[in-house]
Amino acid sequence: MQYRRLGNSGLKVSEIGLGSWLTYGSTVEDSNAADIIRTAYHNGVNFFDTANVYNRGEAEKVVGKTLQEFKRHSYVLATKVYFPMGDGPNDKGLSRKHIIEQCDASLQRLGADYIDLYQCHRYDTETPVDETLMALDDLVKQGKILYYGFSEWSAAQITDAVHTAKDRNLNPPVSNQPIYNMIRRYIEKEVLPVSQKYGLGQVVFSPLAQGVLTGKYKPKEKYPADSRAAHEDIGKFVSGFLAEPILEQVARLEKIAQDELNIKLSQLALAWILRQPGVSSAIVGASRPSQLEENLKATEVELNDDILDEIEEILKELEELKL
Repeated sequence: MQYRRLGNSGLKVSEIGLGSWLTYGSTVEDSNAADIIRTAYHNGVNFFDTANVYNRGEAEKVVGKTLQEFKRHSYVLATKVYFPMGDGPNDKGLSRKHIIEQCDASLQRLGADYIDLYQCHRYDTETPVDETLMALDDLVKQGKILYYGFSEWSAAQITDAVHTAKDRNLNPPVSNQPIYNMIRRYIEKEVLPVSQKYGLGQVVFSPLAQGVLTGKYKPKEKYPADSRAAHEDIGKFVSGFLAEPILEQVARLEKIAQDELNIKLSQLALAWILRQPGVSSAIVGASRPSQLEENLKATEVELNDDILDEIEEILKELEELKL
């Protein structure tokens, strides 16, 4: 496993991180989830990402309980705040009240004394950004969090936050967590350049496009019974990647992976993301340990210019489809 600095901070995270969205505390049994976390840790993964809203705190409990088996200093624990955790008017957003209360609640569920990376899960249009940043800065000073970052913030929102933190002499943000994969590349235009300018590393989610970039979904074929697309509750998250023209281009990418590199499509997709210097870590999910071990091999894959040019040609065609 290789490690990269999280933006301009001194914190180093594994190139592949393990996430818990849609799975832990829900579709993956707790014992299996624990085995996956252990597999990740023993293979050098040190970055574990979750959120308070993932199954209303249940994912945090599973992640926290398993990680307690290891020395606290040996891993980087990340969680998030923003989405509703109750029905009250202050049970969501990025107000000082919600941030402070949810940080304490997350610490309790995680069974931890501190959170390494606390992330604003989305931008809150109803709370002044200086209120949000001052609350986060207070948590840093209290030792409850070590660093903070954002998730799916725009380039303009990141810029405003960075300037606000500087003007008020607050600890700066160190990361942004956007969706980024071969099919969804919006961050390359503005978010990546702005983040690199201000020292924010990307810890990207859905690098395999909810499983589409594993090759499991074939053009004109029925979805596998054990896939996310076939799952009643979480199928909606993958549906946007399943248009036939997308699957046809994905099949071309898989051919490159198999015929030219003798690797899995998932490994190609992850290696393609990691070729991007602005990315600190790619967060993968897994439903079984063997699946995770297969994805971790992506860190050993090197893509030369000819392969990257072939991939780019296919991705440009995908972009022109505007799906």
